[in-house]
Amino acid sequence: MSAYRFLLSAFTLLLPLASSPASAYDPSPLQDFCVVFVNGKFCKDPKLAAANDFSFSGLNIPRSTANRVGSNVTLLNADQIPGLNTMGISMARIDYAPNGGLNPPHTHPRATEILLVLEGTLAVGFVTSNPDNRLITKVLYPGDVFVFPIGLIHFQVNIGQASAVAVAGLSSQNPGAITIANAVFGSNPPINPDVLAKAFQLDKNIVYYLQKQFGGSVGQGPWDDMP
Repeated sequence: MSAYRFLLSAFTLLLPLASSPASAYDPSPLQDFCVVFVNGKFCKDPKLAAANDFSFSGLNIPRSTANRVGSNVTLLNADQIPGLNTMGISMARIDYAPNGGLNPPHTHPRATEILLVLEGTLAVGFVTSNPDNRLITKVLYPGDVFVFPIGLIHFQVNIGQASAVAVAGLSSQNPGAITIANAVFGSNPPINPDVLAKAFQLDKNIVYYLQKQFGGSVGQGPWDDMP
């Protein structure tokens, strides 16, 4: 895919979000822009703002997917583009390895996400809230778009034999991400294994194993030494 086609697709995805700041999840700005200032001031003097405050280069470059889940998310928020501060939008490029590259189940606590597939074949889905916990899922091909509502657990997996690429628009300058397995089994300090064993109906030894897998401490929770 050419850089021109990639950037055109990304622009097309973000245009509806950028043109309707009042409908974004973040509060609407009270000024034209508020570039993050590095010396601690909330906003840079608008007269000092420059093009580099509103731009980023290289999103067309494939990222490595050589990790345990086989995916790589390149997020562009106010940290990477200071001019996004107070604008209520951000975006991401997601690269997926062939044959099962996974963006694992996660949530964005502050943003709705709209995903555009550029290359490859993705199976995507989200789960509705309690008590229904209904899985809404679809297979996407290049040019297909899918929406993940704010706060709901969702995922994407590459079911094709070639690499896949997607871009996502998010309705917050700082959408946040909570990867479910990492948060539950990799927390620091650890969640008490008895809690996890009962919640997931697992043997406690399996909980210990999962805590090791996700880099968390293994053992008792922080309240066990209390009288």
